[in-house]
Order: sequence, then C-alpha cells, then structure tokens
Amino acid sequence: MEEQKVFLPYKIIKEGGSGEIIEKKSRFIATLAPTVSEEESIAFIDKIRKQYWDARHHCSAFVIGERGQLTRCSDDGEPAGTAGKPMLEVLLGAEVRNVVAVVTRYFGGTLLGTGGLVRAYTQAVQVGLEQSRIVTMRYGTELEIRTDYHGIGKVQYILGQLGLEILESTYTEAVSLRLLVPYEDKQRLYKELMEATAGRVKITEVTDCYYETEE
Repeated sequence: MEEQKVFLPYKIIKEGGSGEIIEKKSRFIATLAPTVSEEESIAFIDKIRKQYWDARHHCSAFVIGERGQLTRCSDDGEPAGTAGKPMLEVLLGAEVRNVVAVVTRYFGGTLLGTGGLVRAYTQAVQVGLEQSRIVTMRYGTELEIRTDYHGIGKVQYILGQLGLEILESTYTEAVSLRLLVPYEDKQRLYKELMEATAGRVKITEVTDCYYETEE
C-alpha cells in the first residue's frame, strides 16, 4: 500500500503569478512561484522583500514535495495565526505542491482585526493562484510501441480512446510510436493492444517518470 502512494498525481505551479486585493486601504500583494527546496523558497521570499522594501509585512508560506512533506509559514510581524497559516491552508486546500507564496502588505491606516487579516491574506493567495499556471504531475511510463502497417490503425484508435497523446512517430518497415501512459492505465493498454492486433505489437518500456498534464 505504501508504494502505491508514490504513484498518486499531484499539482504544481508551472508558472507563478501575482494578484492584489485592497481591504480598508491596505494593499495585499500576493506573489507565487515554483520551488523545489526550502533554500530556494527562502531566497524567493528575500527577493520579494527587497522588491517591496518599503512595505510593512511580507508574510509567506510554502509547500514542498509531491505529498507536501515540507511546509513552512510566517506571519512576519502580523498577529500570530492571521497570515502565514491561512496562506498555507489555501495552498494545501488547492492541493498544490512545490510552491512558495508571499503576501506583501502596505498598511492603509485602519486596523483590520484578526478576522479581517485572515480573510485578506486568504483572498490574496487565492487571487495569486488564479493568476498562476497549474499543471498536474502524473506518474507513468514512457513506452515505445512497434507494430506493422496493418495494426497501426487499431493501435491509434485505442490510444485515442484512452486519451493518450503520441509524442513521436517513426514510419520505416514498421511503425514505432513513443508515448507516455499513466501508471494506472498501463495494464489495460497492454491488454487492449495485444487483443486488437492479435499479438502483432511489441511494447518496450523506456522509463518510469512523473510528467506534466494540463488538467
């Protein structure tokens, strides 16, 4: 059972985005970016701190690892639990991994109270997520499928039915196709290809890997 968990899909930030909300004249600027380590996350937080050097607060949160194994958050001077934790909860709730978020606050002169701060930091990260490009990482296998010209039509039909994209096609004395198949669909694909071509297909597993899908 433990090994199966490795193959679960997860979402990542492919391209970071930024968004801004205003609450009682306070500006909350959310900036998100992809990250793969705590060091990279801290460097990004420092970069935003320098970019908005005149702001009062730079609250942050990050989630690293396909299962969210490493999480950190900071209120950066705001009342405890009103900024970093709500930001982290948004990221975890969206099931996004390998992401760092910084919300920069320019104080507008009016105190928001703990509830107002929680709402503002939550909304800012949500807006930042909406402006980011998110992709799903799936665990699968890169395959090379080789068949004759009589079987290629059936092979292409099955790949289409399973929604599998052909990455590369080579037409020589036979036809070779290269594609990525999700781990959970591999055995079904093998069975259907063998049955459809009466065994006139050769399937070679090239490598197992995580790969991006736009979902």
